[in-house]
Amino acid sequence: MESVEAILGLGSNLGDRLGNLKRARSLLRQVCGKRESAASPIYETEPVGVPPRHAGRYFLNAVVAFKLQFSPAQWLAAIRWVEEQLGRRRGRERNAPRTIDVDLLLYGDRVIDNKEIRVPHPRLKERLFVLKPLADIRPELRLPGMRRSLSELLREMGPLQTIQLFAVEWEPEDPRDAR
Repeated sequence: MESVEAILGLGSNLGDRLGNLKRARSLLRQVCGKRESAASPIYETEPVGVPPRHAGRYFLNAVVAFKLQFSPAQWLAAIRWVEEQLGRRRGRERNAPRTIDVDLLLYGDRVIDNKEIRVPHPRLKERLFVLKPLADIRPELRLPGMRRSLSELLREMGPLQTIQLFAVEWEPEDPRDAR
């Protein structure tokens, strides 16, 4: 199996949001043998599509990229493990607050659409909280089937009012702290 770059979206709006992102990044590095190829700055963003009672719980969002010999199924297992380690409990309420949310956004230039995995992430190009950090690390990248680069898509979105830079550089925490 060849090495493929996978780009993951990280988000947290419950508890120690920054600590949650740092621990998730650390756990991902642990699983991936520290083969991280890029990490975006962290942005604070308004929640999208949440029930009104959760509207004030702003997210911290970032993306990280890893290049290694993982299949999409292995990525899904790693993502679920990281979320479980950080106390993510999947409930019945859609878009409820969460300690951590990890999404497989891109898997190389491949398109995957099955019951378990949809890559590229189906709402990636509509969500500023994903598109901005992704464009920070891969501005010239074109999504499969698209002619415009990520930076061009971002420019077309207009003013970036609902997203604020939170941290430019952020180091992961020791994974032993995530227990």
